[in-house]
Amino acid sequence: MNIPFLDSWLKRLGGDQEDGTSAASPRVDDPAHAAAVAELLAECELLRVRAGEAGLALDDSPDSLAALDQLPPRWREDPEELPWLGNDAGLYLGTVIVRTVPGAHWHIRPGGHPVVELASGRAVNVVEAGLDWAMAGAPELSLVYAEAAEA
Repeated sequence: MNIPFLDSWLKRLGGDQEDGTSAASPRVDDPAHAAAVAELLAECELLRVRAGEAGLALDDSPDSLAALDQLPPRWREDPEELPWLGNDAGLYLGTVIVRTVPGAHWHIRPGGHPVVELASGRAVNVVEAGLDWAMAGAPELSLVYAEAAEA
C-alpha cells in the first residue's frame, strides 16, 4: 500500500528523493514520529465500521484478530470496497502486533509502504497479509499474528 501523504514526511527523514531515487529507508525511530505514525495507521476506519456492523468491537487485541477471522466475508460482495478493507485489515493486524509483541515497530519503506519489523529483524508485510485475508480468507489474521509473536 502506498500512502501518498507520507511522501513529504519521508523526504524530511531521508526517504524518497525529488528525483525518484531512494535514500536509506527511514525507520520510525523518533518517539514522537513513531507515535503519530502508529496512531495514523491504527485508524482502519472502514474495517472498524464493518466489524461494528457485524457486532464486533475491535479492541486492538490478538483475540479480536481471531474474531475477525470468524466473520462471514460479506465484503467480498463489493469489489470496489474489497481492496480498501484488505488494506485496513493489514494495518489493523500491524497495529495489534506493534501494540502487543515486544520489540515490534512500524517501518515505512520507500514509497510509503508500511511493514512491521520484529525484534528478530524479520519484516512482516501486514498489508499484503490483510489483502490476502480479505480476498481469499487466508492466511488467517490470527495465524499471521501467532507467527509474528513467536519470532
